[in-house]
Amino acid sequence: MSLFAGIDCGTQSTKVVVYDTEAKAIVAHSSHTYPLISREDGSREQEAVWFTDAVVDCFKQLDSEIRRKIKGIGVSGQQHGFVPLDRDGNVIAPVKLWCDTSTVAECDKLTTKIGGEEKAIALVGNQFKTGFTIGKIYAMKLSHPDLWARLAHILLPHDWLNYWLTGRYVMERGDASGTAMFDIAHLCWSRPVLDAVDPCADWGSLLPELVSDNEVIGTVRPALARELGLSSSVIVSAGGGDNMMAAIGTGCVEKGAMTVSMGTSGTVFAYSDEPIVDEAGAISGFCSSNNGYLPLMCTMNCTIATEQIRALFCMSLAELNTLAAQEPIGSRGVVILPYFNGERTPNFPHGKAVFAGFDPTNCSKATLARAAMESAVFSLMDGVDAFRAKAMVPSRILLTGGGAKSPLWRQMASDVFGVPVSISVIGESAALGGALQALWASGEEGGDLAAICKRHVALDSASGCVPDPEAAEAYQEALKRFRGYQKALAPLFR
Repeated sequence: MSLFAGIDCGTQSTKVVVYDTEAKAIVAHSSHTYPLISREDGSREQEAVWFTDAVVDCFKQLDSEIRRKIKGIGVSGQQHGFVPLDRDGNVIAPVKLWCDTSTVAECDKLTTKIGGEEKAIALVGNQFKTGFTIGKIYAMKLSHPDLWARLAHILLPHDWLNYWLTGRYVMERGDASGTAMFDIAHLCWSRPVLDAVDPCADWGSLLPELVSDNEVIGTVRPALARELGLSSSVIVSAGGGDNMMAAIGTGCVEKGAMTVSMGTSGTVFAYSDEPIVDEAGAISGFCSSNNGYLPLMCTMNCTIATEQIRALFCMSLAELNTLAAQEPIGSRGVVILPYFNGERTPNFPHGKAVFAGFDPTNCSKATLARAAMESAVFSLMDGVDAFRAKAMVPSRILLTGGGAKSPLWRQMASDVFGVPVSISVIGESAALGGALQALWASGEEGGDLAAICKRHVALDSASGCVPDPEAAEAYQEALKRFRGYQKALAPLFR
């Protein structure tokens, strides 16, 4: 038995899985939920201590014998967050999350200072979109000078957990590229962009040391190891953002692979050996967490639409799926623009959810259930189309996240995307990716991550889907209607 643990620090909960590399199976898992602080100005925050408390609770839920046998840990964390620390390592403000849209003005100011969106893309491969870490940092400087004066270390959520585990301030290139301060072409921090935030700041000490993706950054601190019930020799790998870890956990580590994640947010990403820059801004130019690149399209709203409809009508997931399956493709003309959290792609920071297309014949919870499910896939189709425009055409798509558990959603995705859809046997792809990265860093199975993924990422052949030509044609009409509302209402959302 050779055990490696993956920690996935998400927006709604933290999860821990323990993976047995010999049995090729998850032998233990646990989770701990926490709230989200939301404000009308678009602020979305959490307390950093909630993350560490969650990890402690997750490990305490595991069998003590399993904990003692864990050899390594890899951490996955929600991207783009901002965890500000003072020189003593104390967190000095709530964590600003990826879905925080309160920094529109700051992002606009930075874009103007740097010379426009084209200049920003040329420098870091990305626009300064609200949600990215740079806007949160600039907002602290402009609006909270007292906190800015105390700021000594800038970390992202997964870096914060790595620091808590090992005592080291480090960051790998995948999460670094999601800050919009990292030059993805030259693999270093962008001095012109940092100077736009503050030319007088000591960025050398504010920003963490950059480490390689297959590096062991340390071992778990002795006192913490005892608290968690771990051996004193447990290694910690570099970890990464949740999408970067999900790429490893779904085997998206070589050219030709594409993954679509359907969680609270939705993402489309594919592996590349070279940086991919999208002048239109639909695809973000990120690095991967396996020493390559992970161009990625993100929607800030995916399964949130179905969750809102479920809450509105007090429905279970099973009931929502049953009702939606009874309705025809196109939801009888009902359309939902699911911008409950604003939106990043399209760039609608002031976006709001819209329910449209009602008449006396189609106003029902069944049509809303169907429209909510369709809205998630239609939004993700923008990403699939953007990748195809860059000649990155998938032969199949691996679906992950909560939405992948629904047979209806899987078939809908296959019909809309126009390619076969598969899912993994192990559904917790980000946490599994953390465990596999730790295995890679340990050297126990050699240095070829692609080979490691081939051995450990298995597809569920019984749950795959292929496009139905007749359904695919009907979805194109529904998608056209969705995009018509999207275009017509765009001036209200920008």
